[in-house]
Formats: sequence, structure tokens, C-alpha cells
Amino acid sequence: MSYLRNAWTVAAWANELEPGKLLARTLLDEPLVFYRDAAGQPQALLDRCPHRFAPLSMGRLCDGGASVQCPYHGLRFDGSGACVHNPHGDGRVPAAARVRSYPVVERWSAIWIWMGDLACADAALIPDFSFNDPAHWAVGTGSMVVDAPYELEVDNILDLSHIEFMHPLFASEAVRRAEVTCEQDGDTVWCKRFMADDREVPDFIRQVFQVNEGPVDRWLHVRWNAPASMALWAGGVAGGRPTEQGIVSQQAHCFTPESRERTRYFYSIAFPRAMGPMAEELAGQSVAALRGPFENEDKPIVEAVGRRMGGAALFDLKPVLLPGDAAAVRARRLLHAMIEKERA
Repeated sequence: MSYLRNAWTVAAWANELEPGKLLARTLLDEPLVFYRDAAGQPQALLDRCPHRFAPLSMGRLCDGGASVQCPYHGLRFDGSGACVHNPHGDGRVPAAARVRSYPVVERWSAIWIWMGDLACADAALIPDFSFNDPAHWAVGTGSMVVDAPYELEVDNILDLSHIEFMHPLFASEAVRRAEVTCEQDGDTVWCKRFMADDREVPDFIRQVFQVNEGPVDRWLHVRWNAPASMALWAGGVAGGRPTEQGIVSQQAHCFTPESRERTRYFYSIAFPRAMGPMAEELAGQSVAALRGPFENEDKPIVEAVGRRMGGAALFDLKPVLLPGDAAAVRARRLLHAMIEKERA
């Protein structure tokens, strides 16, 4: 499978990478090991010793976190991938004793990795998820593994018309009546869904947007950046009032392929710390509330779709397209063009 490699993608939430511990993870069909060095900075190496190819993730951190020791014969490698210790013979380090290292950046509560051309790894290209900045926002995070191609998860978030049929917690007929627009700004795709005068608002939605009675105006705005980093603004306000007076829930939905048929899904929800102590409580409660629908409703159907496709490419199956598919189709075509350009 061809992946877009010259792009930043989420490898882990920052709180998953604990000091003094190794984290093994497969991304883009490559086994990786992550850790924090002596200064607490994230590092990523190919999880394969060049001697007998043992997984470095089965080893341990040494020298205060400055190096990873292979569990098999004790070679040690620093964050650049260079062998810095050979316990055998005269201790001379063979010239070929090096593992691949990857650029990683800790930003906005996540560990981002670049798995392409090192010369192109500009941290300024990381998509803006500033609403996940833990200095100013209380951020609730979660993740799960989905046994389906990551593009299907992108489709799922860019076309939220399925909410009415799949998610009782959020559902109302206003979702199908929504005014939906698809916009493209350079390599960024937007799907904007506005639901006016929703009179069948579920209790959960009323609670979130603090509209106890009467109609609610709701909106769901999704931003996509290649290959699969998406931000969602879910807002609501009492019907007829300016949207600026509403409440907006800001979420991240980022998908990183482990393999062709397996995806790691990173999601979050954030509330401003200006709200006071309740921000942390809201973030924890809200991300827990999202976990159920994601794991019990989205995950089973997306995995079932993947099985029915049998490994075929979406457009090869000639899918029937509906108006709400515009953004997902735009993102797919843009992604495929970027992959082909990169391969060329």
C-alpha cells in the first residue's frame, strides 16, 4: 500500500509516552519504538536492532534515558540512531551499527512523527490543533484501534449525515435537513454542516449547549489535512440567536494507518481553562461519553464496510455518491494526487 509519507501524523498522545518507558507501535507498516530522552524530549527509532534484528522495544532505557539497549546482545543506540555502546570485544562500534531515526515533535498534547524525506520535515507544517494546547485548554484524550483502512474513517468524519441513523445520543432529523457546504483552501478541505431550528434535540445536546427549551441552531464544521488529521467544531445556540453567542465543542479526530487494514484512531475534546476547575472535569466526562459511540457504533460499521470491500479501492467499486459525500470525495482525490506526486 502507498502511504503519504511527507506529512506529519499523530503517533501517540503525549501522556502515552511515559518517562523511563519504551512504547512500541507499528505505523505505516513500520515497527517503531518511542521514548523520552534524558531531557524529556520524544524520540523515535526503527524497532529493529541491525545486529540480529531483535525488537529494541523489548530492551530498556540506559544512561538516564540517553540510549536504548537491545535486549539480545546489549548494543545501545541514541536518539539519532547511532550505536553508542558495544559491550563485546574491544568495544569498537561497527560502522553499520545504526538504526533509522524519525523526526518527532511534541505539540498540542500529541506526539507527531514524520516518516518521509528528512529534508522536508518542517514542524511548521503540523496542522493547527491549538485548541489542544494543555497550557490553555483542559484536554480529554482517547484512542482505539480499528480493523479497517484509515480512509474509511476519514469518510466517516467528513460525512456526518450518518449521525441520525447511528448515534442516538446526538441524533435528530435536523441532521438530514442541514445546509452542507464543501470548501477547499489549498490542501485543506472543509465540510460545514448547519442545522437550523432543530426542535427534536436530544437531551445530551441540550445539556452540552445549555439550551433547556425551544429550538436549537447547531453546526458541525470539519477540517481535513492530509493524510488524515481532522478537527471538528460542534456548536449550538438557542434558535435564531447569533452563532457567536453559542457554545462550541472542539475535537480532534486523527487517524494513522498501522497497515492497509488497521488504523489507530486518536480523538480528543477540549475546554478552555478559563472556565476554572470544571474544565478538567468536563474534558474527562465528555471524552468518556464519546468513547461509547465511537467504540460501539462507529467502529463496528466501519470495520464491516472494510470487510465488504474486500481490499478493493473505493472508486474501483463504483460507489453511489450522495450530496453529503462531496468533502470526502474531494479529500480522497487530493490525497491520492499527493501520494502520486510523492512517488513520482
